[in-house]
Amino acid sequence: MPTRRAAALTTDASDGRTGDEPGRGPEVAARAGDKGTRPRSRLRRALTAGALVVAAAVLAWLILRDTAPVGHFDSGGDKDRYLAAYDEAMREMPEPERVLDVRTGYGIVRVYRYAGPVGAEGREPFLLLPGTRSGAPVFAGNMPGLLAQRPVYALDLLGEPGMSVQDRPIETHADQARWLHEVLLALSEPGFHLLGLSIGGWTAANLAVHHPEKVASLILVEPVQTFAGLSVELMVRSLPASVSWFPKSWRDGFNSWTAGGAPVEDVPVARMIEAGMSTYTMKQPQPSRIEPERLRALQMPVLAIIAGDSPMHDSATAARTARENLRHGTVHVYPGASHAINGEQPDRIAADIEYFLAG
Repeated sequence: MPTRRAAALTTDASDGRTGDEPGRGPEVAARAGDKGTRPRSRLRRALTAGALVVAAAVLAWLILRDTAPVGHFDSGGDKDRYLAAYDEAMREMPEPERVLDVRTGYGIVRVYRYAGPVGAEGREPFLLLPGTRSGAPVFAGNMPGLLAQRPVYALDLLGEPGMSVQDRPIETHADQARWLHEVLLALSEPGFHLLGLSIGGWTAANLAVHHPEKVASLILVEPVQTFAGLSVELMVRSLPASVSWFPKSWRDGFNSWTAGGAPVEDVPVARMIEAGMSTYTMKQPQPSRIEPERLRALQMPVLAIIAGDSPMHDSATAARTARENLRHGTVHVYPGASHAINGEQPDRIAADIEYFLAG
């Protein structure tokens, strides 16, 4: 006959097999259920929290996003900072003969006129178009060589930092050509030799594509999105430099990289460009590559000056595209030059332009 202890052991063994032990079986079942449900519960909580974070981020973007339809300085203080840098860079320029504010359908465009040499009054003048985020003072180093040849007009691009003031949306490349065409129509000269640097080169070519009436010639100095697409490295490096609240050193580093590693912190024009990058919000379409068939359709003479070591695009591709598609084109590649070519080799550029126009 089993003892009481043996009977208890027998009952435990039986209950363990059948799961009928009062108190123990349900507890074991609960623990087994926890193992299956707790991970799923944690996952649901994590997904819910993630969805709330995304919703909050979208809501913050909707509230804080810039909905202004035109380019503008981000604050009064930002405008003051840029204008101080602009004025400092402008002191490197000669004194203009006239300062004009030309009304267009898209805003008011600041234009400076400089008298050329004696006897050159009847020559078609240059019209200088600066690169992005800068302004007319970017041509300070080029003015002596150009003014020795003919009168010069220089302007600040509409929709960019500078003294021009955009007051209507610029939505298409046709709009970008239209406001510049209206500027030329407002000036008394019958034609102009458009000299564009970087984005200014694209702007000049874009005008010639849409409104060639008053374009005597195109002089495209290291133009972007005209003969070759932008380099991948440029797009990667420009992203952090384009965020206004990132450190100034990041923008200085980017600008130095475009200038072949030259220091930029103490250069007035470079300080103006950095101020434009950090204080002004642009609202206009990004330039798209000009199609080769549009280049082939240009009837005016075109001088293309391309930097051999440009970080903006593949220089060899740009030169080849220009030579193959410009019907009346002259193409020069400057070995070793960076995107800051106009400041690096102003005398050579002036000599090449003079020879080009004489021909």
